[in-house]
Amino acid sequence: MLNRRQALLSTLFGTGYVGLRALATGLPAAFLLNPRRALAANPAPACGAAAKAQYFVFNTLGSGDPINANVPGLYDDPKITHSADPSMAPTPLKLRGQTFTAAAPWAQLPQPVLDRTTFWHLMTNTPVHPKEPDVLKLMGGTYGGEMLPSLLAKAMAPCLRTIQTQPLTLGATSPAEGLSYNGAALPIIPALALKATLTNPAGPLSDLQGLRDKTLGQLYDLYKNGATPAQRTYIDSLVSSQTQVRNINQSLLDALTSIKDNSADSQMLAAVTLIQMKVTPVISVHIPFGGDNHRDIGLAAETAQTVSGVATIASLMAQLTKAGLADQVTFATLNVFGRTLGPSNTDGRQHNENHQVSIAIGKPFAGGVIGAVGPVAKDYGALPLDSQTGKGTAGGDVSALETLPSFGRTLLSAVGVDKTTLDAEIIGGKVIGAALV
Repeated sequence: MLNRRQALLSTLFGTGYVGLRALATGLPAAFLLNPRRALAANPAPACGAAAKAQYFVFNTLGSGDPINANVPGLYDDPKITHSADPSMAPTPLKLRGQTFTAAAPWAQLPQPVLDRTTFWHLMTNTPVHPKEPDVLKLMGGTYGGEMLPSLLAKAMAPCLRTIQTQPLTLGATSPAEGLSYNGAALPIIPALALKATLTNPAGPLSDLQGLRDKTLGQLYDLYKNGATPAQRTYIDSLVSSQTQVRNINQSLLDALTSIKDNSADSQMLAAVTLIQMKVTPVISVHIPFGGDNHRDIGLAAETAQTVSGVATIASLMAQLTKAGLADQVTFATLNVFGRTLGPSNTDGRQHNENHQVSIAIGKPFAGGVIGAVGPVAKDYGALPLDSQTGKGTAGGDVSALETLPSFGRTLLSAVGVDKTTLDAEIIGGKVIGAALV
């Protein structure tokens, strides 16, 4: 148990638990690792996109959940099958002043959340569950086979000054939902394991104030004799007071002790806590929305999990607002595939490689619908996109196959990644400006 706890602490806080000292002092981890070198170079972070930087709570689903069946853009064709349960009734909602129809749970999100919610109709081009890692790599659309969450993390870490660059996985339910970084698989950290490690009486949050004072004491000589007045001013602007550290400590403990299980709601609590600790820019979670539902009689599981899934998103947004993080965190989803939409399987839904819906909710995004569905083969699939308007149309200049890399490009562009970097990271696709504020 001790070895497992130490391994987890090392994963969260780096070599020598430098992240804990960063949390306790307010000083960047990179500065604490080598203060003299940091001062000699430049204490400011190397980031050209600081104003747009975002943390990401990234929902990835290898189960192929039917999110795509109940969102705006799916209620114009009467042949598309929906749950008949009253809790899923077609309901009008507004996205930045435009009226759409969706299942009732989506309409219950607060209007300020809807105004920064973008629904993407896209194609993953696979009906195979274990292909989720390939979908996260945009189906061959990233150079070096890097996953989209890792590309986001690499871009955001210098801006946010997080303890580590690598994403963290909280909610993976299968190996297919695990993340990789530079080709190496990343560990999965369940919410309960996070709680057990960090709230232990002898755990790392037990004496943040003492750790703060000890670390600052070790830096005192460098501060007094090795830093210029401008550098001392910079350091002073970052250092947290004892009162701030006490409040941080209590806030984190309160959040962590309320974790009861590894459910989606607990994952949201853990994710917000990790963001407050500035551990990583990207946290992967699993919020179920109906699962692998081939024998879902009456679409009962789809109904129950869509209701609870949207409620979990609403809870996350409320927690972020309470923590003062609403403008600093984006929620995004990417599913291995969507589900069939026509009436061919009334006891559930089959795999649909031609249509999947991703969602982005955050300050950089303009509320609306990108793309559309139309008849494809014996069911429905994503249409090509008009890159200027974001509308789905048969004559769009972004093919259905390019909608996936276009989603990746647009997410990265939203947080300030420039075109040169985008072209070096992602193959194909276009930035869809209509999705952005």
